[in-house]
Amino acid sequence: MNRSQTSRRRRRNAMMGTKIRSFAPLPRNISLEELVPKDNFYRRLEERLDLSFVRDLVEPLYARGGRPSVDPMVFFRLQLVMFFEGVRSERELMRVAADRLSVRWYLGYDLHEPLPDHPSLTRISGTATG
Repeated sequence: MNRSQTSRRRRRNAMMGTKIRSFAPLPRNISLEELVPKDNFYRRLEERLDLSFVRDLVEPLYARGGRPSVDPMVFFRLQLVMFFEGVRSERELMRVAADRLSVRWYLGYDLHEPLPDHPSLTRISGTATG
């Protein structure tokens, strides 16, 4: 395209908006409580499904020493997300969790907190099932 054609194209499209992709760092005072809609599915699930039994149920399975594990409540919630979202692997599950604010909210992870890694989930689910 020569210079004259470029100039005419700019004039002809002068009213066409152009969105520049630019992302500023998020401030630390942004809360998922504000970002996740009040009628969100995972908010309703949290209100209606009492998972308080999970800790007592799995406590005998945990060693007394070693590194801290993924919170069993988080693991159980991740399994529910896996079911409700139709996800088939822990790797994909963690992609969904990283991408969806509502899932982060349901798991109890803030925007700036690292999520559990998928190999940890695979180890836990392998231990839990056999």
